[in-house]
This record gives sequence, C-alpha cells and structure tokens, in this order.
Amino acid sequence: MQKFIILITTEDYTLINNPDLECFILSQDLSFDFKKEFALQAKEKIVLAQNLKDLKDFNLDGVVLDLSGVQNISLEWKTIKSELKNKITGLITRNRRHEAMLTSECEPDFIIFKAWAEGLEKTKELTSWYQEMFLIQSALWPQEDLDAKDFETDFLIISNTKYKKSA
Repeated sequence: MQKFIILITTEDYTLINNPDLECFILSQDLSFDFKKEFALQAKEKIVLAQNLKDLKDFNLDGVVLDLSGVQNISLEWKTIKSELKNKITGLITRNRRHEAMLTSECEPDFIIFKAWAEGLEKTKELTSWYQEMFLIQSALWPQEDLDAKDFETDFLIISNTKYKKSA
C-alpha cells in the first residue's frame, strides 16, 4: 500500500500531528510566514520544498524538483546537486521510459510520475515497469481527481484538502 506525501496547498496546520503522515511538500504559493511556522511545527516530520529558495530559507529536509522540461537532465542535475548537500530529493519526470531512466541515473531519493485522466492506463503501465526495473522509490502525483490505489508506486502525492476528504 502506498504511503502518502501531503502537498500543503492551504494554510492549515491540522495534519502535522497525524501519526499516519510522515512527509509534506509545502506549495510554493503559500505565504512566507506560514511556510516558516509549518517547518517549525513539523520538526519530527519530513518537510519538502518545491524550489531551492524555500529549501534554503526554511532549512527544510529536501526538495521536489521538476526537471521534465530540461534538455539535458544530467547536466542540470549536476549544477543543482552541489547545492543540496545531503537533502532528500524527489525529481519529476515526464511519463516516458527513456526520461524515467535518465532521471533515475541522477539517483534522486524518489522519482515522481504525474498522472492525468487522459493517458491513465499508459501511466499505470509505466509505473509498473519502473517498479520492476529500478530500486529508486517512485511516487504518483495525480493532476486530476483520479483513483490511484492500483498504481504500483511507493508514494501517492495528494493535497491536504483531498486527504481530508478521503480520510
């Protein structure tokens, strides 16, 4: 069964103390003060940023980066990696086998596949293939309201508002 990574999209602290949740991503759209306070309150949890600035500003545990549009993923990664200094890293990849392989060669802590209703079966097939071929953990980040329980990924990224509705 997948573990949840909660994308915090609204200024809400209620899920911090939920013992079933261990990892959060702070949306880059949240206010500076909220991100700072959330990071302080969630010190026993893993808190990730969506950009390098937030990672540094709030001394977070790691970052989720989207390198899917980059021409040379490994070159871009080499530039970024020196700034991370043992931080947790999740890298978003396009839903293509070749790009998933290139992204995995960067050796992130986990790789993220986005999913839309259109192409859902193709994404499901890709995540199954990935789980068979790679040791790096994977996450599914549905971009629409989708049933993601049948996907073979280690993590499921959902917003705090969707988590509350499903709980």
